[in-house]
Amino acid sequence: MKQLRRAVLFFVLGFIPSVSVFVPAVFAQDADFNAFEEEVGEAGQVKERAFDPLRGYNRLAFKFNDKFYFWVAKPLTKGYGFVVPKPARASVSRAFHNLHFPLRLVNNLLQLKFRKAGTETGRFLINSTAGIGGLFDPAEKWVGWRPADEDFGQTFGHYGVGDGFPIVLPLLGQTNLRDGLGVIPSFLFNPVWYVADFKTNFAVTSGEQFNFVSLHIGEYESIKKDALDPYTFIRDAYKQNREKKIRE
Repeated sequence: MKQLRRAVLFFVLGFIPSVSVFVPAVFAQDADFNAFEEEVGEAGQVKERAFDPLRGYNRLAFKFNDKFYFWVAKPLTKGYGFVVPKPARASVSRAFHNLHFPLRLVNNLLQLKFRKAGTETGRFLINSTAGIGGLFDPAEKWVGWRPADEDFGQTFGHYGVGDGFPIVLPLLGQTNLRDGLGVIPSFLFNPVWYVADFKTNFAVTSGEQFNFVSLHIGEYESIKKDALDPYTFIRDAYKQNREKKIRE
């Protein structure tokens, strides 16, 4: 129960305070609030109406994340990337991925994907030993075993749970109600929770995200450059990507 309370706290601390700040402004500025946002095609015709009841808040949170990326995250991660070579950062990313093996194993088993669960177990054993704690990936290089990434959001979707509605979390970015709630049990399968206190776990998780951003600088900029409305583009791309993963 203590670990569950920490997981819930971790999720709530990142979400509720920003809701309390942004939502009043949303309703003050968006008097014609509509839960369904029209999507306009190239010729100007409305092609669909996306259910987005938190649209006002989401757009403000999106702007906050956008500014945080350009003003804080990108400059810091570029400095980090200048000091730490890319191969080393890629190894750190692989080590974090290896650490999350329990989450992938449990969700493959819950979806009755026993072959993928076996692959994940084999990958963990090989990469934790020959791969020096996951810093390298001999399981894929030598045996051809690719990761079988599954999470609780995908498991919920596998059993017919709808995505609910889009949510943009401060600092964490785009998600939806189903996947956001799926984050809570995911924390329980993070081994760091059981060997470190809350502050250490928070620092490790932040470091993981920091390292991830350093390996993907430029991708967000490309999306902003090519998209007429980056918010709706990322929102819809996220939805389509998650639906694809659930079908697989």
